[in-house]
Amino acid sequence: MPDTQPALVSMAGRHVLFVMAAEAEYGPHLRARFAPLFTGVGPIEAAMKTALGLTALSRAGRRPDLVVCLGSAGSQVCPLGEVFQVSSVSWRDIDASPFGFVKGVTPFVDHPVDVPLCAPLPIASARLSTGGNVLSGAAYATVDADMVDMETFAVARACALFDVPLMGLRGISDGPEPPRGLHDWTNLLGHLDEELARAVDMLPNALAG
Repeated sequence: MPDTQPALVSMAGRHVLFVMAAEAEYGPHLRARFAPLFTGVGPIEAAMKTALGLTALSRAGRRPDLVVCLGSAGSQVCPLGEVFQVSSVSWRDIDASPFGFVKGVTPFVDHPVDVPLCAPLPIASARLSTGGNVLSGAAYATVDADMVDMETFAVARACALFDVPLMGLRGISDGPEPPRGLHDWTNLLGHLDEELARAVDMLPNALAG
């Protein structure tokens, strides 16, 4: 099993690890700022790759001070093309309520339904829901969150294992209309690359404040 260490970025005296799901979201503006740990798409891939990356860094004595998980998200309430920091993240897939557990909580694991994340930037925040499916149309009504993705909760669980704080940044790529194909996700990724880079540029001042 490879033990490659992900790249860290120094910001305001802190070592930051950036995590993204897919290279399609990693455009020229973000490429000029950092080299991320790519997890792949979905909660299982994100949990595995983040845990492996943090393990490699910890073994080398380079555990990050902050992880930033960023990329795209879907929403029917947040405007297309805008970037939001994640105030909290939940897991929409987990439901052991027939056995008396609260929906959204992993049995025998101590975490709230909504896991709060670091939100230091002077931009709007929104609640995020992570799951293994792409939502469209009426399915949004089944989720108690402002926006949806497929990785951040998994990254948060991996970060919790290593006692590393997590921040989330999400740009809204889709949601108001049911998708007709992959292009309905990729259409705005170039714009979101630039907007996410603007948010990343605010981070050093926010961390120093």
